[in-house]
Amino acid sequence: MARSPVFPPRAAKRPHLLTQHGDVRNDDYFWLRDDSRQSPEVLGYLRAENDYCMQTMAPLEQFQQALYDEMVARLPKKESSVPWQRNGYRYRQCFDENAEYPVWQRQPAELNNGDEWRVLLDCNNRAQGGAYYDLGALSISPDNRLMAVTEDRVSRRQYQLHVKDLANDIWLNDAVTDLSGSVVWANDSATFYYVKKHSVTLLPYQVWRHRLGDVAENDELVYQEEDNRFYVGIYKSRSTEFVIIALHSTSTSEAWLLDANDASAVPQCFLEREAQHEYDLDHFQAQFWVRSNRDGKNFGLYCSPETNQDKWAVVQAASHTVMVEDFTLFTHWVVIEERENGLAQLRLVDSRNGRQQRLVFDDPAWVVWTSNNHEPDNEWLRYVYTSMTRPQTVFEMNMRTGERRLLKQQEVFGFDSQHYQSDRIWIDARDGVKVPVSLVWRKDKFTTGQNPLLVYGYGAYGESIDADFSTTRLSLLDRGFVYAIAHVRGGGELGQSWYEQGKLSHKPNTFNDFIDVCEALLARGLGAPDQLYAMGGSAGGLLVGAVANLRPELFRGVLAQVPFVDVVTTMLDESLPLTTGEYEEWGDPHIPEDYWAIKAWSPYDQVTPQVYPHMMVTTGLHDSQVQYWEPGKWVARLRELKTDDHLLLLWTDLDTGHGGKSGRYQYYDTVALECAFLIGLAEQRLG
Repeated sequence: MARSPVFPPRAAKRPHLLTQHGDVRNDDYFWLRDDSRQSPEVLGYLRAENDYCMQTMAPLEQFQQALYDEMVARLPKKESSVPWQRNGYRYRQCFDENAEYPVWQRQPAELNNGDEWRVLLDCNNRAQGGAYYDLGALSISPDNRLMAVTEDRVSRRQYQLHVKDLANDIWLNDAVTDLSGSVVWANDSATFYYVKKHSVTLLPYQVWRHRLGDVAENDELVYQEEDNRFYVGIYKSRSTEFVIIALHSTSTSEAWLLDANDASAVPQCFLEREAQHEYDLDHFQAQFWVRSNRDGKNFGLYCSPETNQDKWAVVQAASHTVMVEDFTLFTHWVVIEERENGLAQLRLVDSRNGRQQRLVFDDPAWVVWTSNNHEPDNEWLRYVYTSMTRPQTVFEMNMRTGERRLLKQQEVFGFDSQHYQSDRIWIDARDGVKVPVSLVWRKDKFTTGQNPLLVYGYGAYGESIDADFSTTRLSLLDRGFVYAIAHVRGGGELGQSWYEQGKLSHKPNTFNDFIDVCEALLARGLGAPDQLYAMGGSAGGLLVGAVANLRPELFRGVLAQVPFVDVVTTMLDESLPLTTGEYEEWGDPHIPEDYWAIKAWSPYDQVTPQVYPHMMVTTGLHDSQVQYWEPGKWVARLRELKTDDHLLLLWTDLDTGHGGKSGRYQYYDTVALECAFLIGLAEQRLG
C-alpha cells in the first residue's frame, strides 16, 4: 500500500517589527520565543515538527535502530578509567553493565588490594526519576572527609550543590542552588567557595563563601563582577595556598587571590585588567606562573615571586608560530601544552636547568593533552593521545628517563585501524591564505570522485577542532563517507591571528574558507560533486547556516546542530546568556557599523527565496547557550521562503539542552537519527 503523503507544519505568521538604526525588520516568527517553555501553542508547534520529522524518517526507522545498535555495540558494557592519585587516595570512575551514568570510587593510596574500592557517588542513583542528569563537579575536602557535588537536572547548566559526610556516609543539609559547576574548598575543610549565576542572563558573576552547617541565606558574597562582558570562575592553585577567582572576557582577563588558609579572606587583585591583555594564573613553590599575551598574541609563559610584571622571568617566550595554550607544574618540571601548524604538542621543560624537549608523534594529524596529573612531586607525566584512526590512549611518561608506559587504550569493538586512512592537507582560500583540513576515510570504500563527503566546521571563539577519534563516525566511514574537518578562520588552530581573522568584521572569512575548502576537496576527487554535506553545531551551526544561504547549490545536505542563527536579534537582547559577553566575538549591533555587518551574514536574516539543500536542524528545549526558538524560527522562515521540495526537518529534544541527552547510551539516540538522515540522502533512500 502506498504511503500517504506527509506535509510539513506551517508556523503561524504574526508580524513583529524590530527597529534599529532606522532599519525595520519584520520577524513573523518572534512569537515562538517563550521563556517559560510552557506555552501550549509553542510546544504544540515543536511537537508537530517532531512528528513530521519522525514521519519523514519512518522509512528508515529500522535502519536508524540498526545504527544505534551498532554504535552501542562498539562500547564495552563495563568500563573503568585509569585510576589517578590525589592527596593520599586513588580515584576512578566506572560504568557498570548497561548503566547510563558513571560510579565514582576511591581507595587509600597505600592499599595493596586494588579490588577494594569504596563508592563515593553513584550517578545512576542520583539521576533516577529525571530525563537529564549532569555531574558538574565532585570535590573532596582537603581532609578527605567531605565531598561536595554540583548537579544539573534540567540541562540549563544551572547546578545544585550538596555535601556528603564521607566518614559517616550521610548527606548534610548544606545546599545551594543556581550556581555554575565548580566548587573549591578552603584549607580548613569547613569552608568552600562557589560561583552564582545571574537568574536572568545565567552569567556566572558572583563568588560566595559557605561555611558548613550554615543555611545558604547566610553565605557571604566575596566578589561580584559588574561588567557583564566577563565570566567568573574559581579554582585552587597548584600550591593549594590560594583560591583563584578568574575573570575572562573574549579579549581581557583579571585574577583575584583568596588566601586558602584564611576562612575570612578578602580577595586581592593579582593584576588589574587591561584591555586586550589576557592571562591565566597559577601558584607553586612560592612562584606565580602566568600565561600571558603581553609580549605576543600567541602567549608566553612567565614566573615570578611577585605580581609586578617587570619582575616576570620568561619561561617560554611568545612566538609568531607556536601558541602556548596551557601548562602543568611539577616539582622539577613544567609541561607546556602548545600548538603549531594547527597540531597540539607537549613541551617538557626541566625547571632546574631549562632544558627542553617536545614529544614526537607520527600520525598525519592528532590531538594530545595532559590528564590527571594531580601530584606535583612526581616524575611521571600522564597524557592522552588520539587521532582520527587511533582511539584515545592514556600514556604515562617518566620525564627524567623518557620511559613510556601504555596505561589504557579505548576499547572499540569491531574496529581495525588498518582499514582506515587519515590525512592532513592545506587548501588555498580565495585570498591566498592556506587552510588546514583533516581527513579520514575507509580505504576499501574509497573511489576517487565518487564518495559522499561530509565536511565539519566551527570557526569561532578561538576554539580548535582537533583531529580526534570518534566511534560514531565509523558508521559513516563504513558506508563510504569521507569525513573532513575544515579548520577555518575564527578557530584557534593556527594561533591568535587565525582567530582574529574570523571574528567581528572579518567573520565572512569563516564562511569563505569553508566554501573554498569544500570546492577544493571535490576538485581533488575526495568526494562526489553531487554528494557534498555540511555539518556544524552551535557557532558551527551558524557557519553552515550562512553557507547554505551563500552557496545552497553546492550541498546536497546540511546538518545544523543547536545552531546559533538569529544573531542580530539575540545580540540586541542583553537578557539572554549569549549576548553581552560576546560583543567582542560577533560585534555589538547597538553600534550601527556592527549592526549592518552582522545583518549581512546572519543566517536568519539572510534567508531568501531560493533552492536550499536538504536540511536537518536539531535543538533542545532547555538549551541555555542557543535558545530553542532560534532554530525554530529559522526553520519556519526557511519553510516559508525556500522554493524547493527538499527535506527540511526540525528535531527538538524536549527534555535536554545544548549538549543533548546526558546518558551514556541515550546520547546515541539523536546521533543515530542524524546519521540515518545523512546516509539516507547519500543512498537515495531519502529526498
